[in-house]
Amino acid sequence: MNKFNRGLVVALGLLMFGAGEAAWSQTAPVGDAANGKRLYLAVGCFTCHGRSGQGGSYNYPAPALAETKLPLEAFKTFLRVGPNDMPAYTESVLSDKDAADIHAFLRSLPGRRPPKDFPLLNQ
Repeated sequence: MNKFNRGLVVALGLLMFGAGEAAWSQTAPVGDAANGKRLYLAVGCFTCHGRSGQGGSYNYPAPALAETKLPLEAFKTFLRVGPNDMPAYTESVLSDKDAADIHAFLRSLPGRRPPKDFPLLNQ
C-alpha cells in the first residue's frame, strides 16, 4: 500500500469512529437520499456494508456507513480510490451527483445505537 493510500485509510478510519469530527464542518446533505438508496443497492455497496449501512464482512470487516461523518469530498475520494478489496468507483461508474446522492442516503440512516438500548446487554 503506498503512502497516500495508507494515510487516507488511517484518516478515514479515524473520522468514521468520531475522532477529529469537530475538524470537519458538516453541512446538510446536498444529494437526493431516495436516489442514493437506489444507487447504493444497484451498484452493490450493500454486499459488504449491509442494506442499511450497518457494516458487515465479506473478505474482511467492512465499516458501518450509516450516519457517516465523512464530508462529501472525503467520501467521494474514498469511493474513487477503493482501498483494500473495495472496488474503485470511477466517475464513469458513479458520477459526482451519484456519489452525493449515496452520501445523502448514508447520512439519513440512523447510526449505531448505544449498548444501553439493548436490554440483553444490560443484564
